[in-house]
Amino acid sequence: MHRYLTRTLVPLFAACSLAGTAIADTYPSKPITIIVGYTPGGSVDLVARTISEELGKRLGQPVVVENAGGAAGTIGAAKAVRAAPDGHTLLLGSGSEISIAKLTSASVKYDGQKDLQPITLIGTQAMVLVGANNVAAKNTDELIAYAHANPDKLSFASSGVGTPLHLTGELIKQQAKIRMEHVPYKGAGPMLTDLLGGQIPLAVMVLSSALPHIKSGKIKVFGVTEARRAATLPDTPTLSESKALEGVDMGVWFGLFAPAKTPEAISARLNKELVEVLKIPAVSSKLSESGVALSVLGPKDFAGFIARETAKYQKIVQTAGIRTE
Repeated sequence: MHRYLTRTLVPLFAACSLAGTAIADTYPSKPITIIVGYTPGGSVDLVARTISEELGKRLGQPVVVENAGGAAGTIGAAKAVRAAPDGHTLLLGSGSEISIAKLTSASVKYDGQKDLQPITLIGTQAMVLVGANNVAAKNTDELIAYAHANPDKLSFASSGVGTPLHLTGELIKQQAKIRMEHVPYKGAGPMLTDLLGGQIPLAVMVLSSALPHIKSGKIKVFGVTEARRAATLPDTPTLSESKALEGVDMGVWFGLFAPAKTPEAISARLNKELVEVLKIPAVSSKLSESGVALSVLGPKDFAGFIARETAKYQKIVQTAGIRTE
């Protein structure tokens, strides 16, 4: 019996291996679409457009970026989930639509960890806690002291409910044991306008969006949300350097995904080519200049990274009681 199984299974495994090789050899057979679940001009869109041309050159087919914005990235993610699992429709995803959406919204029907296949983690971008210039506090410790002495007098803005920016603000509240009202905006533009005008005292922003206004002195910065200082703001402390916020380490991450059940040979090919693209100086420097720190991981390690990030998000969401319909 053992000999029979060996004689039967060895050719079967060999056939599967050859089939996978054949798929990889013929892929791609037509142009590839990278879906971005946000409007043009944002950080996810920038990452997708930075890699698309060079990725197309390496794959031998055009790579086109398609913006399917709305609902914190979930419209685009759902479209990618429904696509044929043949490697010709991909998603440039982030924590919002992959992990947070299913934790905060009953209307999200897909599961980003089950219905999308991680290919490559590209990198992360820090966020910053910033304030209007009419806020008296000069640093994070002074800000927390003011919040303790004046409960409910502070509020913070983010670009929407259930975004990493929102969850970072909630984590700051939880860690520092302070109360602040969350004010969600429909995007970074209106939020920035009110922050510059002093209509909102605090905001959590993506570093690249806040950087020009920090450098011009139009807004003040209290700290970087990741555990390491940002290369573009080396003199700005991390929030975790404040004793009340030890352990705060939140960033926005970006990665390439395919629909679930995409053949492993195709995922491996995409990962291989994207890793090479990210080594191109023009690509890496453009990402770095936009505030993205490369942190390249392949499919298995990327899946583990997402699991850890999702667990972190889940704890924040449950403690804050965030839930939308």
